[in-house]
Amino acid sequence: MSEVSRVAAGELTPGDSTPGMTREAAVVLDEVWTGRALTEAGRTSGWHHHGDHDTVIYVVAGAIRVETADGAVLGEPGDFLHVPAHTVHREGNPTDGLAEIVLLRTGSGPTTVNVERP
Repeated sequence: MSEVSRVAAGELTPGDSTPGMTREAAVVLDEVWTGRALTEAGRTSGWHHHGDHDTVIYVVAGAIRVETADGAVLGEPGDFLHVPAHTVHREGNPTDGLAEIVLLRTGSGPTTVNVERP
């Protein structure tokens, strides 16, 4: 019999580091990574990608601007965004408050690869 597990808000652990944002891991399985990221007002993360992982972002608070070499997409509270595997991008918070997003990644290998630029 499988048991349902719980990770309380105060039990999240530090996630992979990218300058300009704070990631926290929640449930991490062989090919699934979940957690949240916080970005301070007016900050933009460094350029990075998520290797073989597809990423789904749910915007909880604030807003998040995902920029790639091809343009940018703005997500606001309640929005879902999809970042395909290997897509070099950075996230920015264009608001005056903290941006909070929930992340779901599916794939294998490293979950975050920091790069210089696209």
